[in-house]
Amino acid sequence: MPELRPWRAAGPHVVRIADAVRPRLARVAAATGPWFTRGRRPGSPQAPRVARPGAGWYTATAATAGLALAAGVATAAGPWDSSGQRTAERHRAVALEASRGTDHDGSRARAGTPPRGPGAAPPAPSVLTGLGGTATAARSAPAGKALAAVLDPLLKDPVLGRRSAAVVDVVTGRRLYGADSGNALTPASTTKIATAVAALSALGPDHRLTTRTVYEPDTEEVVLVGGGDPTLTARKNAKGSASLRDLASRTAAALAKRGVRKVTLSYDTTLYKGDTAHPIGRNENLAAVTPLMADEGRTDDSSSGPVERVVDPAADAARTFGDLLKKHGITATPPGPSKSTTRATTLATVSSPPLSSLVERMLTNSDNDLAEALARHTAVATGKPADFGGAGAAVTARLKQLKLPVKGVVIKDGSGLDRGGRLTADLLTALLVKAGDPAHPELRSALTGLPVAGFTGTLSGRYADGAAGLVRAKTGTLTGVNTLAGTVVDRDGRLLAFAFLANDTAGAEAAQTTLDKAATALARCGCRTP
Repeated sequence: MPELRPWRAAGPHVVRIADAVRPRLARVAAATGPWFTRGRRPGSPQAPRVARPGAGWYTATAATAGLALAAGVATAAGPWDSSGQRTAERHRAVALEASRGTDHDGSRARAGTPPRGPGAAPPAPSVLTGLGGTATAARSAPAGKALAAVLDPLLKDPVLGRRSAAVVDVVTGRRLYGADSGNALTPASTTKIATAVAALSALGPDHRLTTRTVYEPDTEEVVLVGGGDPTLTARKNAKGSASLRDLASRTAAALAKRGVRKVTLSYDTTLYKGDTAHPIGRNENLAAVTPLMADEGRTDDSSSGPVERVVDPAADAARTFGDLLKKHGITATPPGPSKSTTRATTLATVSSPPLSSLVERMLTNSDNDLAEALARHTAVATGKPADFGGAGAAVTARLKQLKLPVKGVVIKDGSGLDRGGRLTADLLTALLVKAGDPAHPELRSALTGLPVAGFTGTLSGRYADGAAGLVRAKTGTLTGVNTLAGTVVDRDGRLLAFAFLANDTAGAEAAQTTLDKAATALARCGCRTP
């Protein structure tokens, strides 16, 4: 896997991107008035003066500028820091940790090995205040004929095989360009956009996934009850995730208060139904789909990307939990499967970050385990069976309830690993527009979680000399399938949603390059009729 240069050595690259982005930001700033010139609030910490803003500034500002144009009166969801920059994005932009995003063919984003140290990216200006006011675009949306003149030569390239494409103005929701946009094709990982919107709609952005332990008084049995949180971690540094170590500590303390030192240990995975194995079979991109697992069943210290998984994540997590109990003076039997009863009393609980954060992680890193979990939670919340079929039906039903175009749509899973899935460019762009709709602030993290071109997740190794910082998009890759769907800030600061799906492609790299060129063309294009 190619590696990025250390952060300091990347300076010229960042400056080149900054120089390309700056004129567009200037146009956006002129159009949006005081949003980008508003000073810091009294008492807020001051950042050191630098010759030019850093990469984090351009990443957050370019993306948020376009979102502000579309948002109108809205409240932004997601983990934003006090200076107006998405926290997760800032951390990834400075590359404090390896971000090994993945797609379905097993390839990893070229994030490389990051520099070590406690450095932080320069904070973004206070741009979120712009989301609370009435936003108007300075220029009209691009003209359809002008867009076609730019995109047709790229999207009709034979390397793309069969394709479905659409470009929509996020402000008005009007489709500006379409090329077989109603054709339902295999979407690969862009399915996760549908999963994100459905889960946020059904559960809300503040929902958390809870893992708990209960005590069965009749049998002196402790049951570890899986709550469907694949981000539950057994590592010493939980980094904000729910901690199996914390759960063991709290459980041991609760047992000690009861005078209990020996227990029968069991684990409950009945939240989900059906097979745990995805139809694609054993795969490094996905663990067995079970409501109880620690660190996604990974066999190394990675947090994203393909890697060998344990055969039975639930049993493995329960064994680890038993070992942790022992460290706190509680002797437990080897764990076995069971089901908690209504007579059981809760000993301890730990909860995941809010759903908005989980959605962002899922989209940025193309996390298949999270995608399958969120699809199943959508099923649980809407009364559908929590299996592959029920999850697909639940996601489809939520999209239909949101009045999105689902004709021809087939959702087989939450991740897009199943090649039998079918989405249209019309649906994908409609999902993005809905996530930017001021009437649906609960869906906002479906936009803020999209990888940023040249900086984060599965786009961190792409757009180095193109539209870095201006394109935010979800990628999708299977053998013979290449897709890209997201948002782009065009030359005049207009926010556009786009979706490009290609099936029967003649080579993954060539198809990916062509799709990237199409997104870059959108960013560079004013495309208005003189």
